[in-house]
Amino acid sequence: MKRIFGTILLLLIVATGYAGPKYIFYFIGDGMGPSHVLGTELYLGELKGVIGRPQKLCFTQFPETAFVTTFSASNGVTDSAASGTALSTGTKTNNGHLGVDANGKPLYSVALDAKKNGMAVGIATTVCINHATPGAFYAHNNDRNNYNEIAQWMLEADYDFYAGGDAKCSIEQRNDLYERLHKQGYSIVRGYEDYAARGSKADKIMLYQKKIATELPYAIDRNEDDLTLAEITKAGIDFLEGKSKKGFFMMIEGGKIDYASHNDDAATMMQEVLDFNDAIEVAYEFYKKHKDETLIIVTADHETGGIVLGYSGAYKLNLQALSTQKVSLEKLISMLETLKETTWGDVTALVKENIGVEPRGAHSSDEKVKMTHDLAKQIANEAIYDLNRKALISWASGNHSGTFVPLFAIGEDADEFHGVIDNTDIPKIIRRIAGFKNK
Repeated sequence: MKRIFGTILLLLIVATGYAGPKYIFYFIGDGMGPSHVLGTELYLGELKGVIGRPQKLCFTQFPETAFVTTFSASNGVTDSAASGTALSTGTKTNNGHLGVDANGKPLYSVALDAKKNGMAVGIATTVCINHATPGAFYAHNNDRNNYNEIAQWMLEADYDFYAGGDAKCSIEQRNDLYERLHKQGYSIVRGYEDYAARGSKADKIMLYQKKIATELPYAIDRNEDDLTLAEITKAGIDFLEGKSKKGFFMMIEGGKIDYASHNDDAATMMQEVLDFNDAIEVAYEFYKKHKDETLIIVTADHETGGIVLGYSGAYKLNLQALSTQKVSLEKLISMLETLKETTWGDVTALVKENIGVEPRGAHSSDEKVKMTHDLAKQIANEAIYDLNRKALISWASGNHSGTFVPLFAIGEDADEFHGVIDNTDIPKIIRRIAGFKNK
C-alpha cells in the first residue's frame, strides 16, 4: 500500500511540476501557402524523373498538421503587420498595425512572455530586422512603415539574439541605433565566421551580413560567403542554449518566400522554401537530441501570389523547366541594366543563359538597344512569365490572398495543433502549453 501511495504521490509531483517545452522554435514562412510547399516537393520529384513526392521537405514530415486562417480585423486578406501581430500576440488587428490592437492599444507578444518567464529569446529573419513579422514580436506602432520607430523597440524588448538584415532606416538613424544597442551590451557581429569567433564572449548578439544590407540575398543569388538562415538558426541555438536554464524561444522567419511570390517568380520562390527548410533541419537536429523538451512549429503569416500548379487543359506540370533559372527576377533586372548601350544579341544571350528562355520580340542580333530600368524590368518580367508558363504554372496576382496556410508541428505538446485553427490560436496554445504566466 505504501508503495502504491508513493507512486501516486510521485506522479502528482511530476504532473504539477510540468513546465512545458523548454525549447520552442516558431518558424514563419512569409507568404508560404500550401501550393508553395507542395509545388517545391513536386519540383524536387521532377528533377529525379518522378511524379510525386519522393523527396519530402523536413517539416512536411512532422506528425501534427493544421490549416490556419489568416484574415485580419479589418480585411479578409491580411498584410504582414496584422498577421505578424496575430501570430505573436494572439489578437487580431487592422492591416498596417504592428503590435497594437485595432484601436492602437499596445499588445504583447509570446516572445516577451517567454522572456518574462526566464527563457532566452531570439528573433531572426532573412529581411530587415525591423520588418513587419520580426517587428511584431517586439514593437508597437500604428504604421508598419515607421521603420526607425519600430527599430527603437529592440532596445526596449532587450532580447538576447537578433539576426537577419540590417535595420531599415537612414544611415544616420542606423548608426545612432547601433551605438545605443552597443551601449546596452549588444555585440554586432557580421557573418557566421565573425559570430564563431566572438559569440562565446558576447552578452547579447545582433548577427548581420558581412556588409551592411537590409536583407539577405535570395538563395538563388547567394555567394559562398553570404549569411544563410540555416547559419542564423545554428548560431541562435548555440548562443541561446547557454543563456538560461529555463531554455529558449526563437522566432525564425523565411521572409523572402513572400518577396519572390510578390514577383510571381516561381523558381526563386521554391529555392527560398528549400532554404527555409534547411533552417528547419538545423532545429530538427537539435530536436532529436532533446525530444522531450523541444517544440517546433512551422507555419506562415499568409499566402502570397495565389500560385496555381497547372493552368492548361492538358492536366500536366513541367516544373523541372524551372531548373534553367539561375538568378532571381530582381538580379536579372540589375544585370540587364548594366548592359546600358548594347545590342539585342547581348540581351538575348544574357536572358537565355540565366533564365533558359529567349526574350520576346523579333529583333536582329545586331540591333542597338539603349537599356533603361523600365525596359530591363519589362524584359525580365516577360522572361520569368514565359518560364512559368513553360513549367505549366500560373499566378493569380502579385499580392496576398486570403486562403488557408499550413501548420506543421513536432515535439512536446505538438498534438495541441490540429484541425482548422486561426492564427491567433497559435500563440495562445504556446502560452498554455509552456505555462507562461504574466509577470
